[in-house]
Amino acid sequence: MSARTNTDPFSDSFFPSRFAITPTDLESYLSEALSQGGDYADLYFEYLSTTSISIDESIVKSAMQGVSLGVGVRVIAGERTGYAYSDDLSPSKIREAAHVAACIAAGPAKVEKTPLGEGRKRNLYPILTAPHETALLERMDLVKRADSAARAYDPRIFQVQAAYADSLRHVMVATSDGVLSFDRQPLARLGVAALARQNGGPPQRGYAGGGGRVELSFFLEDKTPEHFAHEAARQAIVQLDAVDAPAGETTVVLGPGWPGILLHEAVGHGLEADFNRKKVSAFSDRIGQQVASPLCTVIDDGTIRNRRGSLNVDDEGNPTQRNVLIENGVLRGYLQDALSSRILHASPTGNGRRESYEHIPMPRMTNTFMLAGESDPAEIIRSVPKGIYCANFGGGQVDITSGNFVFAASESYLIEDGKLTRPVRNATLIGNGPEALRYVSMVGNDLRLDEGIGICGKEGQSVPVGVGIPTLKIDRMTVGGTA
Repeated sequence: MSARTNTDPFSDSFFPSRFAITPTDLESYLSEALSQGGDYADLYFEYLSTTSISIDESIVKSAMQGVSLGVGVRVIAGERTGYAYSDDLSPSKIREAAHVAACIAAGPAKVEKTPLGEGRKRNLYPILTAPHETALLERMDLVKRADSAARAYDPRIFQVQAAYADSLRHVMVATSDGVLSFDRQPLARLGVAALARQNGGPPQRGYAGGGGRVELSFFLEDKTPEHFAHEAARQAIVQLDAVDAPAGETTVVLGPGWPGILLHEAVGHGLEADFNRKKVSAFSDRIGQQVASPLCTVIDDGTIRNRRGSLNVDDEGNPTQRNVLIENGVLRGYLQDALSSRILHASPTGNGRRESYEHIPMPRMTNTFMLAGESDPAEIIRSVPKGIYCANFGGGQVDITSGNFVFAASESYLIEDGKLTRPVRNATLIGNGPEALRYVSMVGNDLRLDEGIGICGKEGQSVPVGVGIPTLKIDRMTVGGTA
């Protein structure tokens, strides 16, 4: 009989088994962090195990596993932040990092540290065995199955790449406000890319993937490798018969699910509090104002069970929550982290996030989506005499200050006389986030979240996120094309 590693993050043995640090130690390090003055300090401990597997040309090209361990120490004094980290958890190194952060943020303010007490407990992803704890061969089989299924979909598929990645992160956060939080965060993701060609023409690409804070059974029962492989291959085959996208201003209909990435980029980032306290967002000083069509209600919710962007607590130890950002077109609030909420005299919203212990936290999205409306999706299509329907998106970028964005649609179709007709390629959506929301005239009753592939980048940091929208009709938007 073999001993089983304790995976309950709420058990008394969690601390010594992962970090070998007691609450008394934590209070001592927090005292050092505040030794030069400051309003607030926190410690972020992280133990991260990762796996990545990829297949190309039907050969497993890489299979890697790794472990990282460290602590980040932050001190806030007014608007100044001191941050230092260490990958050595010996007492002297942690105390040294705390001292460095204290000296960087040294200020006249001085607060008394509150004794630590455990924060709120909940489990949004009650997983007994994380994918990372299963046999490597079981996970390797997923990419092999995806490769075989995509190649078998159609003889015009000539190249397939599949990649699988998972991680198991143990975190512990201790704050000078007296909050002690800890969490066990599993994450897994499978993606498939397929290339198709016919009659010597240019190759066309399709991509599909998904995952979440799930057990390995998710890929064996719910969303199998074959599911993602067929979807990637389907997208590539559709593009073979696509015509060039027409250019100019037209009506655009966004399909449900992953097209919510446009909402995430064009609107969501502009609602993060750091941009607004610095007054560089198109949404700065606009709380209480109409910023979108009355049909639009935008939510950021980090509490949805097993979703990729969900967390029991954020990376500052605050419980995640459901935040209403825009309600019936009216701006209601911003996504806050500890620093911004202190400066703006607002409550934290559970959106303080960081890539790792080496990174300073900042306000970030979790799962961001628009609530469903009352329109039948088919009715929305029928209402458009001429336009573009966008089913999937590739890359995009946004200017936070102006709200201007550019997005590439990876799968789109012409709408002619209220019907979807020919697929089009090279369609680019060009617009302004707040302006685009004002032109929303119909919202479908088919809200869908993405499959679980979102990765959000900001200031060099990447974190997992979720997006989603129902079918949306936007009356006016510029489409860049070649026709």
